[in-house]
Amino acid sequence: MQSNVENPNTLERKLDISISQEEIQVEVDDRLKRLAGTVKIQGFRPGKVPLKIVTQQFGAKLHQEVLGEMLRKHFQEAVRQQNLRIVGAPHFVAKQSEENSAHYEFGATFEVYPDITIGDLSALSVSKPVVKIGDKEVEKTLHILQKQRAKYELADRPAALGDRVNIDYVGLIDGNEFRGGKAEDFALLLGDGYILQDFEDAIIGMSTGEEKSFQMIFPADYHDKEVAGKSATFNVRLNKVEQPVLADIDNEFAKSLGIENGDIKKMHDEIQLSLEREVFQRTRAKLKEQIMQCLLDTTVCDAPRILIEQEVKHLIQDAKNSLATQGIRSEEIPLLPESFLERAERRVKLGLILAEIVKIHNLNVKPEQTRKYVEYYAQSYENPEQVVKWHYSSPERLKEIESLVLEDNVVSWALEQVKVIDQEMAFEDLMGYSHASA
Repeated sequence: MQSNVENPNTLERKLDISISQEEIQVEVDDRLKRLAGTVKIQGFRPGKVPLKIVTQQFGAKLHQEVLGEMLRKHFQEAVRQQNLRIVGAPHFVAKQSEENSAHYEFGATFEVYPDITIGDLSALSVSKPVVKIGDKEVEKTLHILQKQRAKYELADRPAALGDRVNIDYVGLIDGNEFRGGKAEDFALLLGDGYILQDFEDAIIGMSTGEEKSFQMIFPADYHDKEVAGKSATFNVRLNKVEQPVLADIDNEFAKSLGIENGDIKKMHDEIQLSLEREVFQRTRAKLKEQIMQCLLDTTVCDAPRILIEQEVKHLIQDAKNSLATQGIRSEEIPLLPESFLERAERRVKLGLILAEIVKIHNLNVKPEQTRKYVEYYAQSYENPEQVVKWHYSSPERLKEIESLVLEDNVVSWALEQVKVIDQEMAFEDLMGYSHASA
């Protein structure tokens, strides 16, 4: 077997493989002889089938089988000799052999993992949100919980922010209806951000039974590319206006939040503990986001095309699953692979960089780390012990947790390399609440 490797670009490799026809034929003949002793063919006793008949029936198939095996074997030997770490499966192409050639000639195209040199993080800095949790933040959260549990009653007045309205609407673009632009008896909570702001603003101030026509332009980055950036005319009828009625903050309200005896002080304490846990997680998430960007900015890493393609498929499937949970069929919204490419490449690069850091600095996950993570996560549930058992009953679920812990190990390592600057931040900014709604 002879082979040589070419490097068309950073990660792609081309390998020429030459396999002796005699080597193939020797193996084929050996297999035919063994097969002749066991094969059953009508008209012949077992073990008495002439080799010529066996060759006629099975020779071509065995030849292809042996050739495929030899090709893969020689490819692996060549890869091992060249010390190459291949990504995915190679693509083999048979080459035109010279007349009377004693060899089969093949070309193999494949990708290899990149060489990664982790960049210097010491000159970089990240901002760490510092948020204080006190009575003020607990009261804001209670107000949000009040609104989430609000009951609604008919209102004999124009629609306002915070109201729940029922509408019929039809949207037209260039005089034609478009997909998703029509609905009847559509319930909408004004101010929750479910629909576009321009559409919501047009409804505010309308009264029950009123009809209205208005124009709006869909954002250029709107998720439905068919209407993105286009101007639409909407005809809306307001069927009903309901105003929220907030529950009092009392013992019954505390019970509705899971405080069995309705103790209001215990409710405040539980909310504060929950907020502190959420602040810790969100602070960690913001630090992680900055650290990942630092790693990308300082480390040169090419992403293999095949891994990007695989990641695009995963992202598209995740998007389909997300749409399905909202009752939207994926056929209704085109999910073009090219729109996922940038995100897929970023994720692949980060995965390769993180794996290299874990290997270099021995940051592999320890069982006690996984246990601690699961137990901490379970504390936000009513029955923590059951949540812990649920995770440990499934290797797949536990593997997901281990992946998160592995990322956390890398973040902890990186935080020791960079400069961490404390940044005071308002509670609602960290939580993503608007100051008006909070």
